[in-house]
Amino acid sequence: MTEERMAFKAEVSRLLDIVVHSLYSEKEIFLRELISNASDACDKLRYEALTVPELTGEDTDFKIKISSDPKARTITVEDNGIGMTRDELIENLGTIAQSGTASFIKSMEAAQKGDITQIGQFGVGFYAAFMIAQEVEVLSRKAGTEEAWCWRSDGRGEFAVEADTKATRGTTITLYLKQGEDEFISPERLRGIIKLYSDHIALPILLNEEEAPVNHASALWLRPKSEITADQYKEFYHHVGHAFEEPALTMHWKAEGKIEYTGLLYVPGMKPYDLFDPKRRHGVKLYVKRVFITDEAEGLVPPYLRFLRGVIDSEDLPLNVSREMLQNNPMLTKIRQGVTRHVLADLVKESEKDKEAYAKIWDNFGAVLKEGVYEDTEHRETLLKLMRCRTTHESGLTSLADYVSRMKEGQTAIYYMNGDTLESLARSPHLEGFKARGIEVLLLTETVDDFWPTAVGTFAEKPFKSATRAGQDLDKIAKTDKTDEAKKEEAPADSVSSLITAMKMAYGEAVKDVRVSDRLTDSPVCLAADEGDVDIHLERFLKQHNQIRTASARILEINASHPLIKKLADKAAGLLAGTTEMKASGASLNDMAWLLLDQARLMDGEPLADPAAFARRMAEMLGRAV
Repeated sequence: MTEERMAFKAEVSRLLDIVVHSLYSEKEIFLRELISNASDACDKLRYEALTVPELTGEDTDFKIKISSDPKARTITVEDNGIGMTRDELIENLGTIAQSGTASFIKSMEAAQKGDITQIGQFGVGFYAAFMIAQEVEVLSRKAGTEEAWCWRSDGRGEFAVEADTKATRGTTITLYLKQGEDEFISPERLRGIIKLYSDHIALPILLNEEEAPVNHASALWLRPKSEITADQYKEFYHHVGHAFEEPALTMHWKAEGKIEYTGLLYVPGMKPYDLFDPKRRHGVKLYVKRVFITDEAEGLVPPYLRFLRGVIDSEDLPLNVSREMLQNNPMLTKIRQGVTRHVLADLVKESEKDKEAYAKIWDNFGAVLKEGVYEDTEHRETLLKLMRCRTTHESGLTSLADYVSRMKEGQTAIYYMNGDTLESLARSPHLEGFKARGIEVLLLTETVDDFWPTAVGTFAEKPFKSATRAGQDLDKIAKTDKTDEAKKEEAPADSVSSLITAMKMAYGEAVKDVRVSDRLTDSPVCLAADEGDVDIHLERFLKQHNQIRTASARILEINASHPLIKKLADKAAGLLAGTTEMKASGASLNDMAWLLLDQARLMDGEPLADPAAFARRMAEMLGRAV
């Protein structure tokens, strides 16, 4: 069969350029990535052979062979794993077969500025070979087939695939070195790289036909913790997490009793680009008695821990367990419960031991952990201990326990407010009365924040209460802001009552009610949700996603001490008493009432119900003022 030449997909061509030019100081990483891929290929075949033993035949000893040839200036990495067909070579090496490619390329372009930490997240470590190679050749034969295929490329835009011959299954990758990269031909240089980055690989890595493996060739997670160095833990994370950065937290334990299993799990040091992709799955590999089973066991960890990386190795699951059997396996359910408890307990310890380090974990994965607060009632109490929030009082993050410890005398609820950004929340008129009384408010800006407070209900016997709801009873808490009290004198009660009557007549059913506010200090008006109604921000979210068709009518709260409200109250009282000319003043009051309602809507991020009417009223009011 003749050679078939094909172009890389556009995103791969850009990727190759980024990798080659951004990883200059990390060239030796190429060997770690190739060894990691070879190990995964052997793991996959070992699993497939559990049900189809003929795939391995008599060659059941999995290994990785590395050799260098000074004369040919080549380095070869060979495995006897599952191998690849022609289509798999094209798919795996010629395209990035993942969703979110645009996000990937965008983040990788940052690597040209020195940030190389994200490359491994996308499963493209193979391309690191082009940092030292002017040409890469991949010869592969799929287990159970007789056909072999050769993939070849110089990494400049094209690759070629042609039929070839290979006596055994597996994959052999040959790197033809660039000028100036001869240091990597040295056996001692290769030995050092293997020991540094791949000592944890559970398969023997043989160098230049030596009989003794360069690495320990034993499962790292089964070794005693006392025998594992920090560097070995870190390099295993790089392998199992396909990552370059250091892990934020390492958790290693052995569960004994009715069910025995070992866990070596990591919290990544960076947030994956696809953390909220609906198709995303966790990165925890399931082993049974040191045999790789799957990295797609959905029941192994709950969805809100999908950011975890690592290994769970069970002593009790049967070796021939299928992926389908795992879906409803009661033993796996018990393992999941144990893993969840252990991970959450370790996160609590970290939050108490190192607040700064935990704050970084929360910034990366807090939104996902909040999903657990909403969904997982069994572990909710522990998850609430992990909760961290921005507030009106703290510049950083605060725990719910710390919030409760700072509650004001007379305060009976934990107040929170939902919004799109911290900046927009900080400017909200809803917070004025809370600030005046020194009451702390949680500032919540993530989608899940619209749901968990109502699902949880209380913390430390204190109910969660939205700051945008009416009936807050803030007047029961003394004000701490005593400045300019004269300006805060309210309009006479009868005048305010007249204004409220006039406003209700103007609005009709556009609002549920008009009331005097005890939350406003500087703004003239704001909208509030009635008790029992959906919170304002949540309702907007539901409407955007077609979960509801029409918005609820809101309560308009007015600030009886605001100069504008005072003047309008005087005008309304004069109209009702008949001392003010009715026609012109009535129209003016009506327009001003609607402008105030539109102002309240805009402050809450709501669209205007009638932009044309708003513009007309505004123009008329400005005309009268001029």
